[in-house]
Parts: sequence; structure tokens; C-alpha cells
Amino acid sequence: MDILIDSSGSTQVLIMFAMLVGGLAFFMYGMNVMSSGLETMAGGGLERTMKKVTSNDFLGFFLGAGITVAVQSSSAMTVMLVGLVNSGIVLFGNTFGMIMGSNVGTTLTAWILSLTGISKDSFWLTLLQPMTFAPILAFIGTVIRMISKSEKKRQLGIIFIGFAVLMFGMELMSASMASVRKIDGFDVFLGSLESPIIALLVSTIFTGIIQSSAATIGIVQALALAGGISWQMAIPLVLGANIGTCVTALISSVGTNKNAKRVVIMHFFVNVFGSALCMVIMYLMPLFGVRWLGSDVSMVDVAIIHTMFNVITTIVLFPIKGLIIKFCTKIIPDGDEKKHTVFLDERLFHNTPLAISECRRISNEMAEHARQAIMASLEVIDKYDDEKAQFIKDTETLTDKYEDKLGTYLVRLSSNNLTENDSHAVSRMLHSLSDFERISDHALNLCDTALEIKEKNIVFSDDAKRELGVTIEALREIVNITVDSYVNDDFEMAAHVEPIEQVIDKLKDQLKARHIDRLQKGECTVQLGFVFSDLLTNIERVSDHCSNIAVYTIQQDSPKLDTHKYLRNVKTEAVGNFVEEYSAYEKKYSLD
Repeated sequence: MDILIDSSGSTQVLIMFAMLVGGLAFFMYGMNVMSSGLETMAGGGLERTMKKVTSNDFLGFFLGAGITVAVQSSSAMTVMLVGLVNSGIVLFGNTFGMIMGSNVGTTLTAWILSLTGISKDSFWLTLLQPMTFAPILAFIGTVIRMISKSEKKRQLGIIFIGFAVLMFGMELMSASMASVRKIDGFDVFLGSLESPIIALLVSTIFTGIIQSSAATIGIVQALALAGGISWQMAIPLVLGANIGTCVTALISSVGTNKNAKRVVIMHFFVNVFGSALCMVIMYLMPLFGVRWLGSDVSMVDVAIIHTMFNVITTIVLFPIKGLIIKFCTKIIPDGDEKKHTVFLDERLFHNTPLAISECRRISNEMAEHARQAIMASLEVIDKYDDEKAQFIKDTETLTDKYEDKLGTYLVRLSSNNLTENDSHAVSRMLHSLSDFERISDHALNLCDTALEIKEKNIVFSDDAKRELGVTIEALREIVNITVDSYVNDDFEMAAHVEPIEQVIDKLKDQLKARHIDRLQKGECTVQLGFVFSDLLTNIERVSDHCSNIAVYTIQQDSPKLDTHKYLRNVKTEAVGNFVEEYSAYEKKYSLD
């Protein structure tokens, strides 16, 4: 991009400043658009893998580098780690490798931008220039967004458009830097940056304000392309960008627990220590006869500085990981910290794939708690136990908290720009939460009824015990199938729920009829009948909620969840193997 500015004086300064600010805006917006598209395409897979491999520093290093390359932001990666540590998902000591890998991974941006400085003398080299193929990518991305129905392809189009906008911003900044060289007083400003300390401070403060080291590196490369900045100036400018980027993580740590704050301290220490080490090396170079620090740098040289800084820091610090962790622990010492359950960290909210992945994990936890509660309640019916009863009460309270916190978070999350699959996942979880909470409520009701049986010394007849035992076994099976199918997204397994639910409905009617028969014969009392009826009602309602959850699992890919319509079709049209399965379960749980 060749832009000529013929104006002079204040007008020239204003035009140059507008180009610089506009270029920076395009650069940062393009980076944001591109990283959002890459995040969405990656989904929750990378994040789930991250939680599994962080215990190995070397695997964590490569994964941290890979995720940072994918999202094109070391700051986003560090904020993600702060959120995961604050939630207790990742241990503080396991974040070291990820942080080091993230710092190395972020250098890719500088290498991509350095392609702008390729000579235009050769046709093939010209083709390699981003501003040659960026407009083509923008056109392709726009076409994909307009005609594609596949969400992943549409996200690919967003990535192409974001890259083109980013490169346009880089070219605009480069053009402004070429013009600014002609402004009176700019050489004085550059002269002040010849002081490494001043250059380091300017870069650190600027990066802290805009919260993007990539943008600062881009400006340094634009200056290099315009010509006139030396190695002695470029090195501290790059180092300052690495220190300034810690501000984003620092802000994100407000209100977090001690371990999350230690992640920020580690990130800050790594970059400050590495910068100090490189500054010392730079100051010592002239003592050993190195005289090239005053020569001009190119865009590629800036990329080399950025990469070498992070590689050297990684090599030096990896062997002393334990000491760094101890240092961070001393800075943020253990103390009396209020214990609380962190369901979902707010820092994960704007990373939609990760937020949905964590919501899935937590909703699965809620499903398991509901299962444990109902299984414990079935045990106390036969033999009441105070510890199990307390467990059921505590679990019911916990599931209430899950529904409140997770439900609120999912409602907020649904306002994000979700893909079709993500939208279905959020809708399914929102529908299922209340059913799992109600299952735990009925578990508590069953527990209360069991206590009444104990306190009133109620004894069922042998026939009533046997019939109730058959119904309880059917309930155990439907709950296990429901939770397993929900946790594993197994719609084929979920299809087995409705036949059992229909069998339990029939069992309830049969048991009530038999109870009335025994009552008429004088073999049962009215008081016992009330208790027996309460047990059957709660069992039947638990199976109803299991049916709802199973339908949500089966219909998870449908644009609209319609439980009643699905169940009506199942019963009237004998969908799938419903009739055969119903007959099999009816035989399995026969009262005769």
C-alpha cells in the first residue's frame, strides 16, 4: 500500500495519527475476529485435552503453544488458565508448561506479519505477500459466509475475513510509519528510544493500555519496515510488549482465589525475568566486541527477537520450575481463605466453546448427584439410616445450587453468538436441569416417607414388599439408563427409557389396585395406605422426569425440543422398537 501525504505541519501529523490509530483498530479487530473463528472451530476439544495433559510439563508446553497458535492470543490463553485454576479444574503447579508454551506460540503472529516486508521484485515473492493474497482470502471468506449452510465452513469464512482485516491494518500502520519519518521532531522521539530503559517502559505501558502484545509487535515491525530503528531499540520494544501483555491476566485475576492469582504472578515473573536477562545480555554484548546493535532491523529481525526471547526464557526457566512455584507461593502465601464452590468462572464466559464444555461437565456432575440421591433414598426405604438421610438432604441442597448457578449461566450464555450445535447443547442442558433437580426433590420426599415408616413402625405385608421391590428395581434401571445416556450423549440408550417409564406407570396402577383390594379384605390399614401411596407417587414422578431427560437427549440435534409431541408419536405410532421393548420390560418387571 503506497500512500502519499503531501500535507505539512499539523495536518500531516493529524493524517498520520489517524492512519496509525485506524490501522491499529483494524489490526486488533481483525485479530479478534480471526481468533474468535478459530476458537469456535476448535470447539471444546482443545480445552478438554488441556485439562488432561497439564500434569506433564512438556505435553503442556506443546499444547499451550498449539492453543495459542489456534486462538492467536497469549493473553486469552492466560486468562483461560486463570479461570480454570480458579474453578479448581487445573492445578496451579500444572500451569507452568502451558504458560511457557503460550509465550512461544504467540510468536507466530510476528512471523506472519513479517511476510509484509518481502521484496516485490519477484512475481512469486510478491504472491507470498499477505496484501497480495489477503484480499483474495477476504473475497473467498465473504462468499463462504454468504452461501454456506455449514457452521464450520462459515467460521472458516470468518477466519479468512479476520486475517484480511488484520493485514489491512498492518499495511495502514506501515504506511503511517513511512509518513511519520518526514515529520519534524520524530527523529528526536526515536532518539529517546535509543535508551533501552525508556524503550522498554514505553512499550510496556503502551501494551498494557491496548492489552495486545501482537499489536505492539506489529507497530515495531511497521517501524522496521519504514526503516530507522536499530537492534538496540527493537529489542527492548519487543521485551516491553511481553511484559505489558501481563496486564490482561492481572485484571482478570481480580476476585479470584489464591491459586489463580499465583498463575498471574508466574506469568508476570516469567516475562519480567526473561526481559531482565535479555537486557543484561544486550548491555554485555559491546564488552565482547559486538558492534551490530546500532544497525537497522527488518521485520524478520523483529520476529527473530520475539522468538529468541521466548525460547531463551523457556530454556533457562524450565529446569527451575520448582523454585518458581515456591516463589509464587511465597508472594501469595496460603492463609485462611473462605472455601466456596466455584461452579463456572466468569473468565470463561467469553470463550464460548470452553464455557459450553464446562457447562456440560457440570451438568453431568449434577446428573450424577441426582442419581446418587435417588439410589440412597431407595436404600433407606428398606432400612433407614441417619447418615444416608443426611447425605440425601445435602445432595438435594447441592442440586438446587447447581440448577440456580448453572441455569443462570446458561441463560446468559445463550445470548452469545452460538453455533447451531452449541445452541442445541445449551437448550438441552437448560431443559434437563429442572428435571434433575426435581429427581433430587423426590429423593428427599422418599427419604421423609422412609423416616415416617421408621418412626411409626409401619410394616408392609409380604405381598406389598415384593410388589414394591419390583417397582423399585424398575426405577433403579430407568434412572441408571437416563443418567448414563445423558452423560455419554447416547441417544440410542436414551430410547430405552420410555418403554420402562410406561411399565412403571402400569406398575403404579397395579399396585394401587392391589392395595385397595387388600384394604377391602382388611389386610391393610388406611394409615399404611397413605404411606404406600406416597412411595408410589414419588417413584412414578421420578420416572416421568427420566422420560423428559431422555427425550431431550434423543432430540438434542433438533432445532426445537418438543417433549410432548415426541412422546405422543412414540405411543401412537410405535416409533422404533417401542412395542417390543415395552413387552420385554413388562415381562421383566411382572408382579406375578
